[in-house]
Amino acid sequence: MKFRQILFVGVIIIGVLLLHTLSFGLSLEGRVKEYSLHNGMKVLILERHFAPVVSLYIRFKVGAVDEAGGETGTAHLLEHMLFKGTETLGTKDYKEEKKILEAIDQLAGQVDEAMRKRDTTAGDKIAALKEALKTLQKKHKKWVVKDEISTIYSQNGAEGLNASTGYDVTTYKVSLPANRIELWARIESDRMSHPVLREFYSEREVVREERRQREETQPDGKLIENFLATAFVAHPYGRPIIGWDSDLKYLKRKKVAQIFRDYYAPNNAVLAVVGDVNPDEVIKTIEKYFGGIPPQEVAPLIVSEEPEQSGERRVAVEFEANPKMIIGYHKPALPHMDDYVCDVIDVLLSDGRTSRLYKHLVEDKKIAVSVSTSNGFPGSRYDNLFTIFATPRSPHTCDELEEEIYAQIDRLKTEVVTPYELSKVKNRLEAGFIRSLNSNAGLAGRLSYYHTIAGDWRYMEEHLKVIEQITPEDIMKVAKKYFIQKNRTVAQIVKKEN
Repeated sequence: MKFRQILFVGVIIIGVLLLHTLSFGLSLEGRVKEYSLHNGMKVLILERHFAPVVSLYIRFKVGAVDEAGGETGTAHLLEHMLFKGTETLGTKDYKEEKKILEAIDQLAGQVDEAMRKRDTTAGDKIAALKEALKTLQKKHKKWVVKDEISTIYSQNGAEGLNASTGYDVTTYKVSLPANRIELWARIESDRMSHPVLREFYSEREVVREERRQREETQPDGKLIENFLATAFVAHPYGRPIIGWDSDLKYLKRKKVAQIFRDYYAPNNAVLAVVGDVNPDEVIKTIEKYFGGIPPQEVAPLIVSEEPEQSGERRVAVEFEANPKMIIGYHKPALPHMDDYVCDVIDVLLSDGRTSRLYKHLVEDKKIAVSVSTSNGFPGSRYDNLFTIFATPRSPHTCDELEEEIYAQIDRLKTEVVTPYELSKVKNRLEAGFIRSLNSNAGLAGRLSYYHTIAGDWRYMEEHLKVIEQITPEDIMKVAKKYFIQKNRTVAQIVKKEN
């Protein structure tokens, strides 16, 4: 089948999808019910009666950017800890357990302090302290009901129970039978009111091991970590979400609890409910369980602004792995108009087999195994990066691939994108939006994300309207402004020299 025939069939499929979605109402305006509890918690509820299930997302506007210097990894470790339970979940007797937790904190603090001093003559003392700590931790286990929250959810038909920490937000999500919403509300309001960070010091070691496996022994993790640390010299986007190991190994339970007290406030949270629900009934349940949680003042975050680059930055990451590379350009975050234009450029360059970079570098020249772009990396609350990820095909090198990528970037500055190509990009973006409406979890995720980051879930709908107004001249202007050498950071994996 010829390309134009394939494209025609694709347009027909998109049209069918669009008509199908329109029959249920493409626009969410008027269908998303918005509420604000007296304590400031924002609630979004969307009825979708396709199946007797519901997806629930809670997002807190806190992430790695909110951590103090020397305490990287705190937000991520807190996310881990909130699965450990509360004063009533995960414990056989919290009153007795609390005494041991306080003793563990005191002894672990002594171990950390002794280790931090690096006194080579204190080996016996440190060994004795560690042994005493192990004894206390073993004693503590008899009061713990392991994984009780996860077990209760699993016994009640939960799917997709998970949490994640990003640079900008922390998310807790689950999908359940629709008649289990009250159970969810009881658990999550309890976690939000009376969490207990039990098994903290053993979990701290779990996270350190996670870091070793993801960031220190994997080429992708190592490359991204070094790339961001090079691209951002002042802004906290340059720090790893999981934290630097030198910070992680001394994080204290009280410091992690402070992040909870500072940011896990109802007035710093967005809750999204999508599925087979009655909004009037759901909001009553939410008010019953969450409405009594007191609001708190969330101090405005003051972060160092990333200074304008005065020249290209490059980093070579030595690793026993095949070569890979990342190229990034600083740019504004949403809702800046140039961010919308970069969304168009993102699709133009690497979305699909007919996209410019894929077709030219992977299919035609065959010098790349893979190539992709990402707009808004690594976060969206602050100015971020337009990023290109690429892997050369042996025997070609990163340097060869880099030059070919720049040639395609330069085309954006010198050649006007044709109306046909721009129309195809806009159709892809619209089709992607339509697909995002198919899933309860996907919708709950997008509604809560944009309401947290952009301040209004409607950003996801207005996005297409703004995209439709973008012209070829806008693309050329943005490419000339941001995709320049002095605004560029390049990271490559290179093999260690013998």
